[in-house]
Amino acid sequence: MRIVYMGTPDFAVYPLKALVESGHKVSLVISQPDKAKGRSNKLVPTPVKAAATELGIDVFQPEKIKEEASVARIKKCKPDVIVVAAYGQILPESILNIPEYGCINIHASLLPKYRGAAPIEWSIIDGCDKTGVTTMYMEKGLDTGDMIEKAEVAIEPDDTGETLHDKLALCGAGLIISTLKALEDNTAVRTKQDDSESSYAHMLTKELGKLDFNMPAVKLERLIRGLIPWPCAYTRIDGKNVKILKARVADESNAAYQTGTPGEIIEVTKKTFTVKCKEGALTILSLQPEGKKVMDTVSFLNGNKLNVHSMVGE
Repeated sequence: MRIVYMGTPDFAVYPLKALVESGHKVSLVISQPDKAKGRSNKLVPTPVKAAATELGIDVFQPEKIKEEASVARIKKCKPDVIVVAAYGQILPESILNIPEYGCINIHASLLPKYRGAAPIEWSIIDGCDKTGVTTMYMEKGLDTGDMIEKAEVAIEPDDTGETLHDKLALCGAGLIISTLKALEDNTAVRTKQDDSESSYAHMLTKELGKLDFNMPAVKLERLIRGLIPWPCAYTRIDGKNVKILKARVADESNAAYQTGTPGEIIEVTKKTFTVKCKEGALTILSLQPEGKKVMDTVSFLNGNKLNVHSMVGE
């Protein structure tokens, strides 16, 4: 197929490479404009742009995809299909109607659950035991189009937003190849989404990472994993901001973990410290003090004296 590919972050790199390797003709890659990063404010190419450049594919980065010039550029390519993966802009009908086989989106959830911006992270935060990827026809609504194919991915107890992201990106790469074959063979089945079963995975914010020890330890542990690599969970220890990068729910059979006030340090060992939550307690295993590198709790305790009964948080 002649393909125009639209994507921006790392998640969209895997499917792009899979399309090229499978023999499809990707004539144009469309990505969000480069952004300035770091103290130097140097423009950094999006991951998809970098991958497309390596593959020798033309890249187009319009500020607004709905402008006439953008639509004209896509029409000029005469794509059989437009494949979209985490592009970052809503496509107007003038683009949706261009390709014969439609615009196909690779979405990182088992739709209709987790429509929206952050389906990977919220599936961990909410305690799901599985998620997956859905390919779907795009329409005017946000992730509301008819579904084509799905593939499930198990969420392991130690999965983070980062590790699950990579699993789903690989899954999406395989699924889009399967979906395009079904489109070519005229065997693709359209399945409408049941809106009553939908949920919205709203965009992540830094504020979401603030640990509230009035929540159960089980939920805080999931939050910590879900928010890696960004924005990361955090709290305050001795008046300083500290990112919490790995923790485990403390053994509920230990009587020492049944007492205390939420936010109170109830145990300090040579390797870890444990904080009381509304329900249960959370043992901290890895963290990053503000302005310092990531370290295990052993290293942190070697340079910071923590006392039982002192408080963590505001």
